[in-house]
Amino acid sequence: MNERIKKAYDARPKSWIYELTIAVIVVGLLIWSGTSVETSGTTQNGAKIAMNILSGIFHPDTKLLFNMTTQGIPYLLLETICIAFMGTVVGAIISIPLAFLSASNLTPKPIAFAGRLIIMAIRTIPSLVYGLMFIRVTGPGAFAGLLTMSLCSVGMVTKMYIEAIEDLDTRVIESLDAAGCTTWQKIRYGIIPQLMPNFASTAIYRFDINLRDATVLGIVGAGGIGAPLIFAMNSYRWNEAGAVLAGLIVLVLIVEFISTKIRVKLARG
Repeated sequence: MNERIKKAYDARPKSWIYELTIAVIVVGLLIWSGTSVETSGTTQNGAKIAMNILSGIFHPDTKLLFNMTTQGIPYLLLETICIAFMGTVVGAIISIPLAFLSASNLTPKPIAFAGRLIIMAIRTIPSLVYGLMFIRVTGPGAFAGLLTMSLCSVGMVTKMYIEAIEDLDTRVIESLDAAGCTTWQKIRYGIIPQLMPNFASTAIYRFDINLRDATVLGIVGAGGIGAPLIFAMNSYRWNEAGAVLAGLIVLVLIVEFISTKIRVKLARG
């Protein structure tokens, strides 16, 4: 028995040449990629600016941080939350019919293929580009941010909805059909209970993403707290930038804690 094992071991495929070749190629690609990295822009002044930003976070401008006017951090954070929340709600609502039309187990394949092409086209364009486009249409402000978040949400949320629809347990629907249930009853008791946890979890996860994207969109003028942050940094007002970043950190931590609790509850029923 031991002799057979030894012979089988000696007759095993010699793959070390293949593995060595792959390793050499990967190392070569890493070295080649590293040649395009430029460090000429890294100066002592850059390190000093980074330290100033950190100092601003630990010594924020308290007047701005607790200013309850439209120029204060609380109002700007609230505007950012509203943009992210409404963008998620609108995007999730639009995604539902689009997902059903694009699910290959419910619609003919040509229609499903066309729906998936639309989704891929939407997901191809970055959120900043959408933001610049809507600012040209509606002007700068929170409404442009809302439209941007809605359209960006449609791409990802629809894709996740399609996967949930295609994973439906059709045996439940067949059982309801055998029991003589109407179409509405099959939707109410067979489809919705299976889809709602996945749909709600996906929407909450997208809200987390939109909250961070809404901050970035403010830089291009689409409302929210991004614009005051970039203005403060460009003017070297590090205490104001620190106040904005401190508010964002607290906001993201709170939203992350709440959304995680909700997702866990949905997953566990």
